[in-house]
Amino acid sequence: MIALALPAETGSGGGFVAPKPEDLHLPELIPWGAASGTGFGKQMLVMLLSAAIVSIFFVIASRRGNLVPGRLQFIGESAYGFVRNSIGKDIIGEKEFKPWVPLLTALFFFILVNNLMGSIPVIQLPAFSYVGSAYAMAGMVYLTWIILGFKRHGAGFMKQMLVPGGVPKPLLIVVIPLEFISNFFVRPLTHSMRLFATMLAGHMIIAICAAGTEFLFLEADGILKGLGALTLVGGIAMFLFEVFIQVLQAYVFTLLTAVYIQGSLVQEH
Repeated sequence: MIALALPAETGSGGGFVAPKPEDLHLPELIPWGAASGTGFGKQMLVMLLSAAIVSIFFVIASRRGNLVPGRLQFIGESAYGFVRNSIGKDIIGEKEFKPWVPLLTALFFFILVNNLMGSIPVIQLPAFSYVGSAYAMAGMVYLTWIILGFKRHGAGFMKQMLVPGGVPKPLLIVVIPLEFISNFFVRPLTHSMRLFATMLAGHMIIAICAAGTEFLFLEADGILKGLGALTLVGGIAMFLFEVFIQVLQAYVFTLLTAVYIQGSLVQEH
């Protein structure tokens, strides 16, 4: 289920000490700079590997383009069709969705593969358990949303974002600041933090289960040793649940991206 490269630490009294977030973030593979965390680390390697996997898969899947698709072409077309129809067309709308399908497809599968890296033995690192990676993805979507809104509506985009329809004018003095904070600060922050927090929390839970199982089997005595079987079963259950969350979070991030794009495209009321 999970590599036990994270040993169950023991305190001064020989008790179990759970792994910490910094234990999951491994040292740089190619360090540079004086500050820690500025070098080329495993997280960067996972990001590059994920981009290569997604790119190579879709290039190979679409290379022949047979009328009767083979197995790989069928998988590629089904994957593309899922994002195209279930996210792009359903959320953005039939008239506007087509130019945005490549972006949504790339986002979904890049995030999905990066998340699933946390469940692959030896690699076992979801790249978005680093908050900087999540900030970068959400920042790209945020800039796309802002630029598209101003390109489509000009200065009227600000009115759409800050002045909800039907609000009495005396209340606007309160509503406008709240809408500004919500749309331009809270929205990108929650978009990134949702992805980061779920990936880090799930990875931590699995690591704790693995370290606890190792500690109970190898260090504990008596009846506590038998409890290692319970933590092992619980760890397997959490591992399967985490795979589900990894897929779900890729979908949610891409879905919200489509919602933001749709919000930039809609006509001013």
